[in-house]
Amino acid sequence: MSIQSNLKNIQASIPEHVTLVAVSKTKPSSDIEEAYASGQRIFGENKVQELCDKFEVLPKDIEWHMIGHLQRNKVKYITPFVSLIHGVDSERLLREINKQAAKNDRIVNCLLQFHIAKEETKFGFSREEILELISTGVFNELKNICIKGVMGMATNTDNQDEVAKEFSSLSSLANELQAHFGDDFKTVSMGMSGDYSLAIENGSNMVRVGSSIFGHRNYQK
Repeated sequence: MSIQSNLKNIQASIPEHVTLVAVSKTKPSSDIEEAYASGQRIFGENKVQELCDKFEVLPKDIEWHMIGHLQRNKVKYITPFVSLIHGVDSERLLREINKQAAKNDRIVNCLLQFHIAKEETKFGFSREEILELISTGVFNELKNICIKGVMGMATNTDNQDEVAKEFSSLSSLANELQAHFGDDFKTVSMGMSGDYSLAIENGSNMVRVGSSIFGHRNYQK
C-alpha cells in the first residue's frame, strides 16, 4: 500500500471533527512530500533537530507539531515556527516556552500532557498539579502561550478496557479544565496507530498516526 492510499483509508475512518497528525519521525522528506501531495498538512515530529531540518526544506504551509518529550534547552530552536507543542509536562517547560515565544513575538499553542498510563516512564502532569498552577495564577503570567487542550498516552497493553478507561479519564479532565482555560481549550490529543479508533470513541479529537501511514520505522541510522 502506498502512503497516499494509507492516508485516504485513515482519513475515511475518522470523523470530520477529528484532526489527523501524520507522525513523520524518522521518515525522509520524500515520504512527507508524498503525504503533502495527497493533501495532508499537519505533521508531527519528536526530535527537535529532525523537526528543524525538515522545516527548512519542506513547504512553508505545513503545520509542524512537536509531539515528543521536549527539553527546555531545545525550546528556542522550534519556537519561531512550531504550530503546536503536545508534550508540555512541567511548569519550568511552560515558562521556557513563554520566554522564547516572547523573544520571537509569537503566541505558541501548547497542550498540557497528563500522565494517564500505568507506566512510570511516561511523562505528564497530574490533575492536582494543574489545579495548583491554576489556583496560584501561573497561567495568567504566561502571556505568550495559548493552552489549547490536553494530550496523553495510554498504557502499552492489550487490555482494551484499561486503555479505554485511561482515554475516558483524560477526556473528562479536559471537560473539567475548559471552565478554567476558556473557549480556545478544545483539543484532546490521544490515540496513535494502534488505538486511535478507541481514543476517538472516548473523546479524542486529535490523533497522532505514523506507522499506519508511512509504514514501520527503521530506527537504525
